[in-house]
Amino acid sequence: MNADAVTDSGIWFRVEASSAASAVRRAAERLGAQVQMGAVRIADLAIVAAELTSNLVKHADEGVLLLRPVRRAGQAGVELIAIDSGPGMADLTVSSQDGHSTTGTLGIGLGAIVRQASWFDGYSLPGKGTVLAVQVWPAEPALPSWAGALTRPLTGETVSGDGYAVRVADGRHQVLVSDGLGHGPLAGAATDAALAAFREAPAGPPAVVVGHLHRSMSHTRGAALAVAELAPTAGVLHYAGLGNISGVVVEGGGQRRGLVSLPGIAGHQRPTIREYDYPFGPGARLVMHSDGVVDRWRMADYPGLMERSPLVMAATLLRDAGVRRDDACVLVARSWA
Repeated sequence: MNADAVTDSGIWFRVEASSAASAVRRAAERLGAQVQMGAVRIADLAIVAAELTSNLVKHADEGVLLLRPVRRAGQAGVELIAIDSGPGMADLTVSSQDGHSTTGTLGIGLGAIVRQASWFDGYSLPGKGTVLAVQVWPAEPALPSWAGALTRPLTGETVSGDGYAVRVADGRHQVLVSDGLGHGPLAGAATDAALAAFREAPAGPPAVVVGHLHRSMSHTRGAALAVAELAPTAGVLHYAGLGNISGVVVEGGGQRRGLVSLPGIAGHQRPTIREYDYPFGPGARLVMHSDGVVDRWRMADYPGLMERSPLVMAATLLRDAGVRRDDACVLVARSWA
């Protein structure tokens, strides 16, 4: 097992051998201690980490695992996301029950994960692979988030120039995806500036927020970015973008509606900023991603994925549409109404 990349968004591990389980478990225990989880829940976290890694070794092709802290509702926990490219499971619900086995083992791995986890979700498709997302919280679990995202640096880099942020400001539910110009630390610094400015921006519609980000990033090399605001009670999504961030509204039936971003680089010159409104009905999903993710994915290829959590949907799309020659970020958001 090798640490493929260490970023502010967590640690990516390549899981290549049975020795990976103990290494990932130790890393999870350290992170649990850092977020002050408590001895009992750290022990539960250790079981989850070891079992997830063991399942990747036994059953998976090209298995990777993301370990990162998660903060919500005034508390901190630990999140683990296991991703593989095959062979997949026909029925994830059955496979996660104690006693079910496909390799002659006791079949307690996924069952143990579900028992120890505060929150668990997954998606599997034969021939494509499996995504499992687990959160372990110190006390009562926080409610599942209405948005989920992952970033991954290009192969060989330890810093990603892509990033995302989620906020609720005066009742406005807003998300940001940023792609710093180029790669490496300077691209990462541009995106870090965008994320900091987004978190501190006065409450306002996306076009106003994008203007604030542009003015706050003049000391950086700049970034392509987009801000979306979900207003599900009104059935509307507000969107403003600069540069090559892709935005798509996916309807409940899988139909896609592309969102408009205007040419420009936040932090440079004086770009035209314009906001557009789109229908956002019940069951719709917002998908945003950087150009490190190809835009040829189709929901028809993923039966049932729209019913999974935004985090699992984002991880699945990153696995299948992300490219290794570029930083990559995928964000998915849904209605909470």
